Amino acid sequence: MLDVPEIRVRVVRDVPVVPDRRYVLYWMIAHRRLTWNHSLQQAVSWCRRLGLPLVIFEPLRCDYAWASDRLHWFFIQGMQDQERVLRTSSVVYYPYLEPYVGASKGLLTALAQDAAVVVTDDYPCIFVPQMIQAASGQVGCRLEAVDSNGVLPLRLAEKTFARAVDFRRFMHRSIGAQLAEAPVAEPLKQLPALPTSSRKPTILSPDVLQRWPAARVEDLQPSDLARFPLDHSVAPVSTVGGSTAGQQRMSEFLARKLPQYEAQRRNVDQVGTSQMSPYLRYGHVSAHEIVTKVLQQSRWTPDKINLKKISSNQGFWGLGEAAESFLDELITWRELGFNMSSRESNYDQYESLPSWARKTLHQHASDPRPATYELEQFERAETHDEIWNAAQRQLVNDGVIHNYLRMLWGKKILHWSKSPEAALEIMIHLNNKYAIDGRDPNSYSGIFWVLGRYDRAWGPEREVFGQIRYMTSDSTAKKINLKQYLRRYSRAAL
Repeated sequence: MLDVPEIRVRVVRDVPVVPDRRYVLYWMIAHRRLTWNHSLQQAVSWCRRLGLPLVIFEPLRCDYAWASDRLHWFFIQGMQDQERVLRTSSVVYYPYLEPYVGASKGLLTALAQDAAVVVTDDYPCIFVPQMIQAASGQVGCRLEAVDSNGVLPLRLAEKTFARAVDFRRFMHRSIGAQLAEAPVAEPLKQLPALPTSSRKPTILSPDVLQRWPAARVEDLQPSDLARFPLDHSVAPVSTVGGSTAGQQRMSEFLARKLPQYEAQRRNVDQVGTSQMSPYLRYGHVSAHEIVTKVLQQSRWTPDKINLKKISSNQGFWGLGEAAESFLDELITWRELGFNMSSRESNYDQYESLPSWARKTLHQHASDPRPATYELEQFERAETHDEIWNAAQRQLVNDGVIHNYLRMLWGKKILHWSKSPEAALEIMIHLNNKYAIDGRDPNSYSGIFWVLGRYDRAWGPEREVFGQIRYMTSDSTAKKINLKQYLRRYSRAAL
């Protein structure tokens, strides 16, 4: 079945489909993959109903916030995967890399003139919602935004959840039905057979291709990024982007690391986490696929669900401790952030913090700090704390911070900034500039958790933190063996 659940389809421009046009246009902007993708599935469904070919238009602007060689190259590696898969198919793949700011203006409008319907990705973060809304006035046909962000549809929840336990309870009550409505694994296999004359490259307007040439993504190398107006000081990382690399990493995690996930997730020397967050953030891999494969590997059946554990992060699924912990991170904690960003327009603003957190931070805003650093000092890892400096160097060099150290990283920025508002600005800037999983609802959840979101008041009350959860480097060093980590990310080593 190709029918996408109605709750996942948001009609942005509600006008009739124009069936006598040349193609169905999938404007791929967030769910950048060819498998397990409700958006692509919806586009293929329209192709079947209308008997039209499919055009996949995947653009990449150059003026998004924090645009850099690092982020751009991760996007481009995903586009290279798409091109390799689609070059021998009936699908017209049209990748476009904006060569200068504003170069793509008018391109979507031009493509939509020959489209019976435009399908795009509903993603509730950064500039994407505003871009989709603006597009509603630029296309002359039906425009649908489809949610393939997570296992739960964004619109399923009717409120914003303030606590993980409440969202977990809601998710556990809903999960069975949502697993049954997973996207088709390979929707392109369902495309209708069409006459040769309807296939590529003839269906795209020559005028469009002349004015906006398709990018030859297969030929691009990191050195080619020099010709784009990007921040070239933030270099690409060794982690390879794209669906192929994401699938490989997922398979390796499920085969080798999942059984030890709970025991090894805090090990900074032998990474025990899935390392899937960049691939989820760029849409290269689907959360639905990961969940499905975890359950299949565990030979799970719905009768194993324990409704007595409906609020618990252990025991609900009837699986082992490691699988239960991983699913809780992947679904509860990840999609909790999507719940916030899809419902609250100020999800990335200080004012979105719970009132108790703002109150206690305000009461302690003038407390003396043990040290105060400016953004540039934080960015260059020039604090007095070798553990914090190592975490910052890992972020700058590798585009990630070990999960546990990321919490400490944020807490100390709060401790050493002139105000909680300044600390928030610094965390957002550093994370979004360097992290390959940044600029995402999940990463905003982590940043705001530092300041009290999804948490509770803690005692005893402390200077600067007030009732915000407190962390120290000394306590972290007692919990985690950091000797190798500190050597690897020392200033001398890098």
